[in-house]
Amino acid sequence: MISGFLVIAVEVSPPKYIMYLTGQHPIVPELSRVSSITHVALAFMRPMVFNEPNPTSWPLFTTVGAAREKFTPGTKIMVAIGGWGDTQGFSDAARTEEGRRLFAKNIKVMMDQTGADGVDIDWEYPGGNGEDYKTVPNSEKVWEINAYPKLLSCIRQAIGPSKIISAAVPGLPRDMLAFTSHTIPLILESVDFFNIMTYDLMNRRDNITKHHTGVQLSLEAVDAYLDRGLPPTKANLGFAFYVKWFKTDLSANCNVDPIGCKTELMEDPETGADLGKAGAFSWHDRVPSELASSFKLALENGRYDEQGGGHYYWDRNENIWWSWDTPAAMIKKFPRIAEKKRLSGVFAWGLGEDGEEWEHLDALTEMFERWIGEGTSWDQEEKSEL
Repeated sequence: MISGFLVIAVEVSPPKYIMYLTGQHPIVPELSRVSSITHVALAFMRPMVFNEPNPTSWPLFTTVGAAREKFTPGTKIMVAIGGWGDTQGFSDAARTEEGRRLFAKNIKVMMDQTGADGVDIDWEYPGGNGEDYKTVPNSEKVWEINAYPKLLSCIRQAIGPSKIISAAVPGLPRDMLAFTSHTIPLILESVDFFNIMTYDLMNRRDNITKHHTGVQLSLEAVDAYLDRGLPPTKANLGFAFYVKWFKTDLSANCNVDPIGCKTELMEDPETGADLGKAGAFSWHDRVPSELASSFKLALENGRYDEQGGGHYYWDRNENIWWSWDTPAAMIKKFPRIAEKKRLSGVFAWGLGEDGEEWEHLDALTEMFERWIGEGTSWDQEEKSEL
């Protein structure tokens, strides 16, 4: 007994350090830099494949075996299915019991044939607010909210208890339509952990500037899930190895305060199409020539917002808002969220996006190794008042 509390031992799974490895940037650094990574999600395999009666191939930018050779023994290699804009296959499968069972059976076959340790279900977003939200209103997708946990349940039944199922889930509360206090317990019957996408928290649907992967908005995302019943031991915090930019409104007085400043209209109000007023690129990409001079200024003069917890720069000449995480910003975010909330782990999109310097990867790895070295965040004790 300690100061009126009863100490109860509980089983806590080991901390997770997850990397998405993408077809856009399929590069992996030397083994010493990735030795702490516990899970790798290969992104993406298309969901439509699993709706075929008898698929004969599993198209992916690499193979599970080839990926496994680039990481330490014991690293879990998973296949991420779906991704932004590639959701129709999920919707088609989830609509009927027959469709769900076929989809799940094919996932089992794929895992058996490829040797994958699990799947990451990246359905963005069940219930609506996906890429087609303007042309297919959310009212026509309400049924997906209840069908989503049913699809996950079929997958779990098909692959068994020892394989991994993770879910990539929205970071903005406005998009969490399928993640309620009612559905989250149902989802958790099948899913091992949530990868909370605490990035792209500013996107072309917004009309004021904010930090796309800032501390405050990330905290709001994590708290939204915890408040709806997600245990911290099932929640992973997301990091972004890329930069985002947005055009600000010429008439807005961003000189006074560039944070919360009005942007230009960034998507077509009728179709939701991208109007070219916002964009992103990874650290591995060549900076677009039309943005190069502005981004150079951003790198030289960017600053950190202590209140919102984000690194940013506003280019007054080009009227461009820049939002990204420096290694130093990531180091500040880690203890304020992952440690404070005692989460299950962290992940990043994506590994190859940080090449060839690997500064963000190194910073995140350093924090992760320090975190597990201290051993305080996964303290296998719970205290309950007597």
